[in-house]
Amino acid sequence: MFKSFELFTGQEIDPEIILNNLVAYRYTKVKKTSQEGEFARRGEILDIYPVNFDGPIRIDFDDDKIRAIASYNMVSGKSIWQHKAVIILPYKKRESRKTDVFSADIPLNNFVDIESGDYVVHSQHGIGRFLGVETLNVTNKNKDHFVIEYDGGDKLFVPKHDLRLIQKYVSFHKRPPRLYKLGSNEWKRVKAQIQKRLQRLAAEMLHIQAMRATLKGHAFSSNPEWEAEFQKGFPYEETEDQIKAMEAVDKDMSMETPMDRLLCGDVGYGKTEVAIRAAFKAVSDGKQVAVLVPTTILAEQHFYNFSKRMKHFPIRVAMLSRFRTRAEQLAIIKDTIEGHVDILIGTHRLLSKDIGFKDLGLIIIDEEQRFGVTAKERLKHMRLLADVLTLTATPIPRTLHMALTGAKDMSIISTPPQKRIPVKTEVIEFDEDLIQKAINRELRRKGQVFFLHNRVEDIQQIAKIIEKLNPKAKVAVGHGQMSAKQLERIMLDFLEGEVDVLVCTTIIGSGIDIPNANTLIVNRADHFGLSELHQLRGRVGRSTRKSYTYLIVPSARILSSVAKHRIDAIKKFSGLGAGFHIAFEDLQIRGAGNLLGQEQSGYIASVGFDLYCRLLKESVEQLKRKNEDKLHARN
Repeated sequence: MFKSFELFTGQEIDPEIILNNLVAYRYTKVKKTSQEGEFARRGEILDIYPVNFDGPIRIDFDDDKIRAIASYNMVSGKSIWQHKAVIILPYKKRESRKTDVFSADIPLNNFVDIESGDYVVHSQHGIGRFLGVETLNVTNKNKDHFVIEYDGGDKLFVPKHDLRLIQKYVSFHKRPPRLYKLGSNEWKRVKAQIQKRLQRLAAEMLHIQAMRATLKGHAFSSNPEWEAEFQKGFPYEETEDQIKAMEAVDKDMSMETPMDRLLCGDVGYGKTEVAIRAAFKAVSDGKQVAVLVPTTILAEQHFYNFSKRMKHFPIRVAMLSRFRTRAEQLAIIKDTIEGHVDILIGTHRLLSKDIGFKDLGLIIIDEEQRFGVTAKERLKHMRLLADVLTLTATPIPRTLHMALTGAKDMSIISTPPQKRIPVKTEVIEFDEDLIQKAINRELRRKGQVFFLHNRVEDIQQIAKIIEKLNPKAKVAVGHGQMSAKQLERIMLDFLEGEVDVLVCTTIIGSGIDIPNANTLIVNRADHFGLSELHQLRGRVGRSTRKSYTYLIVPSARILSSVAKHRIDAIKKFSGLGAGFHIAFEDLQIRGAGNLLGQEQSGYIASVGFDLYCRLLKESVEQLKRKNEDKLHARN
């Protein structure tokens, strides 16, 4: 029998009952919660780190009434976002799949933040519209019920103890879903049809995994002394998620089966260091490494970071991009083929037929979804030759991660670096005084500024305005239409602190990591998508300093409703780890599209994202059990 207990704001419950439940669910009482399965109480505040959550929650009591429920940052203690309800599952170490608390009737996304008017999915009755909460008299007791309206106006009253059966409807499509008729068999038919298709998808994923297991790759050995010395060169403290990801990569690389691991994490959460350590391990064992990136600027950034981390070791890092002349490129290619280059970083140029390696051991791919079809075909071939580590900054919701566990090798970095402070986001109209103050404040603390203006035609005029407002500042312009040498020089000057304000286009959009740049000003922010704004904001706030993002937009009267919604959302979701909420808000959840392919988005629209993930996980679990049973029968 599945066990859980639900807590919601406004609920009257003796805190002792919650504490007793937590103990019965094998949660441990501690002074300060830091990992799953722990709780701490201080007066009217109860902190819980529930199973399958990305972080702890704080429950604020007013006597025996729950006043508020919020996720909070473990470092600062500040609230990240508020919740209306939460489902607590028992804490069980999942050594055996037989004891895994899971079925298609249990939401994986434990937060049930539903507003009146939202579309919801009831796992047994289908998609309806949530109308609110009504109190009904049941067996002479007043009890709260969720009210869901279905097609034709029929209403379903769901008691609060069945909260786990309801989940907010999220899909890739902006158009509203069709409502189901209460009591008809159509929902069962649609659900069964999708279950069937997902069994095929699960079988395909497990088949690919089994195929890879039969291939023989290189089992990398360790060099503990070198590796320990190299790790000391990392200037920050590793997060728990980073350590887990590094251990998983290390384990994968030490096995004969070729690694094919996907590493997901929000912008600035430390994926690059995981990749750098994997590259170091490969080179230490005499193998070469290819690092494939989607843009020239990102190639330059990685070249700078890898070179800086490797400088005390006899390792040669080289880069192929339009920043290199033809003669330089030919020399690098020749040296790579002869084995004189250990780590080669580059754009899709690395996939050209004239590129060869003497002994390729590891391929690191940054943001694979940004490469074209031809590049992906070539990558499929390269995957058979070496270990592969793919990085993506697309936030993967925990729900999807759980659904894919066991079908894909994935690591998630969902905890921000320690002492990281959320970026303060302000929405302003174009105001020269405000821009001047923002830049001067950053320069006074010896920091640097990005001023993003995404029109090459008048970018020089904008730079002149910045120079006039801040005469002492060293201002430079960077955009993709410049010559390779010119752009490389400007980017290096900015990296090394020779430039105070970089007036640029979206060339800085992904992967640029300059901890000293902590003010970003985006001109005409209303022209950008929500995920794009989140990526851009990720260029600042990469150190322990307070960071600022100013979004310049026209008067609210001129803004379209869609642009206004995006700007409001980016301001609202400015806490650490906001990428997950932004992905949902943007109704795209691009990570799911990239991981599963476009065909799946139709299935997601039919049953909602959360139920889709539950059905997929169930299919994977069932197939794995069948395969294990067959194996036992044979033996």
